[in-house]
Amino acid sequence: MITKDKKMGLAEIEKQFAPLTFGRLLKSHRIGEGLTQVEMAKQLKISKQSLNDLEHERKVPSVRRAIAIARKIGVMEELVVQLVLQDYLSREKLSFTVSVSKGFKAS
Repeated sequence: MITKDKKMGLAEIEKQFAPLTFGRLLKSHRIGEGLTQVEMAKQLKISKQSLNDLEHERKVPSVRRAIAIARKIGVMEELVVQLVLQDYLSREKLSFTVSVSKGFKAS
């Protein structure tokens, strides 16, 4: 149960509910905005089926595609990069934890 007095961070939310994935983030954002899958798919310029596959974690987008989606819906790029990379590792059943920060430039 979430109360008004307690603010929950990502770790607390994941502990109480389930690990956050790119698909869960996308679906919760869509529902929070009051959009149907058709409306959200149009906003993202993807098919409804593609959105459905992402939300139900049947597909994981490339990092570049995830960043493009993040920009369109106003979600932090670092968060979606972290989630997508974590999703890839989880699919491979590799127990690593991803941490992402913006600013490194490869030469």
